[in-house]
Formats: sequence, structure tokens, C-alpha cells
Amino acid sequence: MKTTHAFSLFLAASSFVLGTACSSTNTGTSTGTTSGSSMNGQMSSDMSSASGTAATGTNTSSSGSMGDAGSSSAAATGGSGGSSATMGTGSASDMTAFMATFATMQDPVFLMNAASSNLLEIQLGQMAAQKSTNADVKRFGQMMVDHHTKATQELKTVATPLGVTLPQTMMPVHQAMADKLMNKSGKAFDEGYMDAMETAHKMDIAMFEVKSNAAETPTVKSFATKTLPMLRSHEKMANEIEKKVD
Repeated sequence: MKTTHAFSLFLAASSFVLGTACSSTNTGTSTGTTSGSSMNGQMSSDMSSASGTAATGTNTSSSGSMGDAGSSSAAATGGSGGSSATMGTGSASDMTAFMATFATMQDPVFLMNAASSNLLEIQLGQMAAQKSTNADVKRFGQMMVDHHTKATQELKTVATPLGVTLPQTMMPVHQAMADKLMNKSGKAFDEGYMDAMETAHKMDIAMFEVKSNAAETPTVKSFATKTLPMLRSHEKMANEIEKKVD
């Protein structure tokens, strides 16, 4: 399975989902475009393409192994076009668009999204532990580093047997969230960090809930179900601390 190629194509689709402008050369393959337009006529053309690619992966994986499903899904997401270098803005509309893909997300793509989210939690947690002067924020940040580092190791034990290579860098929707905090400090950082933690965990919970109920693979379903309580606990704590720092 050409996981490196699959991941680059997956990043391309993520950028496209975020509604960023595609160059005139990024027309995509006929498979991705046709699949997207037929997936949901009520959504905008950009969102239709994004959702349709996930559906394509579902259709093509029915007769193969999970490794085949990963290839099919990644290939399908490449059909939408879009530049992997294009960065999303991290706005509320971008998050809504991203979350709209969860219902049709293939297991391999879910695993890569989960890995990217872990990278976000770890990087921002390290920033919080170092930059924040608020004891609660610092403790929460270190907890994110510890918990999501462990979650990444557990994720690898699920992904590896399925032939899925996890990303080493964040996908655009997560990178955009991290970029917003890079130049902040003091109270502005604390507020921005806790807001980001609320948003990140809401997205994760929504994504993991889908897979805990409708994963194609038992190990993926088990992983999602096992991880949900931790994510919900994190969100609750983030909400409580966010109220204190505002």
C-alpha cells in the first residue's frame, strides 16, 4: 500500500474541504469530481466533492481488505484536487465543513485524522506548559502531552496491522489552529489555548462517536469506544478552565 502517496493525497482533500481556493490546474480526476457531485446535491460543490470522496472509498473497499480500503479511500480523496500547501483559516465555517465529512469517513482516514489531532494536542500542550503563567493551564497542557502521547502509541497498534501509516505532521485544519497561538503570550495565549482545546475536543468527540458506532473494523471501533471517555473528560476540564481564564 502506497501510504506516503495516500497521505499526501489525503492532505490535499483536507485543504479542499476547508474551502480554500484551488489553483486552476487542480481540477481533480473524474472519479473524485463525479463522486462528490452525486454524493449530496444539497451541499455546495466544494463540500459535495469532499463528502463524495469518502463515499467512493466505501464503495471500493467492500471486496477488499482494510489495507485496500485505505488505498481506495486515499485515492478517492485525491480526486478532489487542491494543493496540500494550501492552509485553512481555522474558522467556525471551516470546522463545520470538516466535521461534515465524519459520517462518510473511511477507517484509514479516521486513523490519520486522529493522529493529526494527537499531534495538535501534544504540540499545543507543550506550548502551554512552557508559555503559560496560569497553573491550571500549565497542568492541563502537560496532561494533554502525556495523555495524547499515550493515545498515539495505542493508535499505532491499531493502524499498523491495517497497513495505515500515520502522519508525522498535522493536517491543515489542525495546523491552522496551532498557527493562531504561535505569537500569543500571557492572558491572550491562555484564552486562545483553552478555546482551541474546547474546539479540538468537540471535533474529536464527534468523530470518535461516529466510529464507535459505525467503524468498518472491530479494532477501530474498539479504539474509538475506549478513547471517548478520555476525550469527554478533557473537554469538560477545558470548559471549566476556559471560564476561569476568560
